Amino acid sequence: MSEPLVLRLACADRPGITARVTSFLYERGGNVLEAQQFNDRESDRFFMRVEFDPGGAAAETLRRNFTPLADEFAMEWKLVSRDRPRRVLLMVSKFDHCLADLLYRWRIGELGIEPVAVISNHPREAVTDTQIGDIPFHHLLVTRETKPAQEAEVRRIAEETGAELVVLARYMQILSDEQAAHFAGRCINIHHSFLPGFKGAKPYHQAHARGVKMIGATAHYVTTDLDEGPIIHQDVEAITHADTPEALVRKGRDIERRVLAEAVRLHVEERVVLSGGRTVVF
Repeated sequence: MSEPLVLRLACADRPGITARVTSFLYERGGNVLEAQQFNDRESDRFFMRVEFDPGGAAAETLRRNFTPLADEFAMEWKLVSRDRPRRVLLMVSKFDHCLADLLYRWRIGELGIEPVAVISNHPREAVTDTQIGDIPFHHLLVTRETKPAQEAEVRRIAEETGAELVVLARYMQILSDEQAAHFAGRCINIHHSFLPGFKGAKPYHQAHARGVKMIGATAHYVTTDLDEGPIIHQDVEAITHADTPEALVRKGRDIERRVLAEAVRLHVEERVVLSGGRTVVF
């Protein structure tokens, strides 16, 4: 079998799209391995993701031949290798549980990423994760005065390393509108799902004081609207009156790391399609 490819597309809905796409692949010797589609009645948009064995056809040739069909339907589309690890820039502050989890999943081959750099607003010794290893580490201090220059350096590192995705693995700094716009659609953040109900410091302590019965976490794309970007993945866990604030923090860490890991997996496997302020996740 040839290296599998993924075709992902979105366009205005109209009859015949699925037939034309699958016929295109069949006529060129392709074999569909997995196919999913969604017709959004509210926006009248069509979304599709197809994994296929190209039967020896080169990806570049398929892209060139598919372009007229894509133009006919005014598609937003991409055709990429399914198994090529995506180059990822990881950003972290002092809380390292999400970073450690992503690196562990990468090292055991569970997550199709290639970490190209770790950036922190704290020195390496303040980031307690010992699994960074020989991944290039950059300490970029952030103050009100240095923030524009620091963000420009982040963009430089991302460009220099060819980063395709930026992951805020509990990076406790708010990106400027310029930075959020620069990385639109390719920057994922993780936060507790209490927002906007429990903003500010110690959200789990605030939740405990209010007697909440459910905690959770949300992974989303970063936009200029703070913590309101398109949601990729969420999870929750029931709690009781017997849970202390410390227990909530412990359970919250566990939810955060698994939600972020799943969001990264979905993104690098080309399973997420933006649809305005929402996502279609295959």
